[in-house]
Amino acid sequence: VHLAESGGGLVLPGGSLTLSCAASGGPSSNYVMYWFRRTPWKEREFVAVISRDGYSTYYPDYVKGRFTISRDDANNIHYLQMNDLKSEDAAVYYCAADSTYYIGRDSADRVAYWGRGTEVTVSS
Repeated sequence: VHLAESGGGLVLPGGSLTLSCAASGGPSSNYVMYWFRRTPWKEREFVAVISRDGYSTYYPDYVKGRFTISRDDANNIHYLQMNDLKSEDAAVYYCAADSTYYIGRDSADRVAYWGRGTEVTVSS
């Protein structure tokens, strides 16, 4: 499966942004979908995961309550809605996919398919 992110950009602190990830080369419904982010200080930090049926999601504490992952398998797209953005959320965001549902810090080492990333800047 090939993944392509979009929707990154500049946003004010406290603002909102929605990232999209379009999948091609296979139905997205076959995959667990993820979001990760990378900064100069943290390599591939886990952000969110959604199960294949969309009923199970998981977020680490640093985004819980502010970020929401969702999926639209009819259109092979999944999303990351980000609210109340903080300066520490600034990063390159990557969508990813795998056949297995992983959570936690080592998820990035296990997930098979990755997009190229979209940059989010949070600044006044």
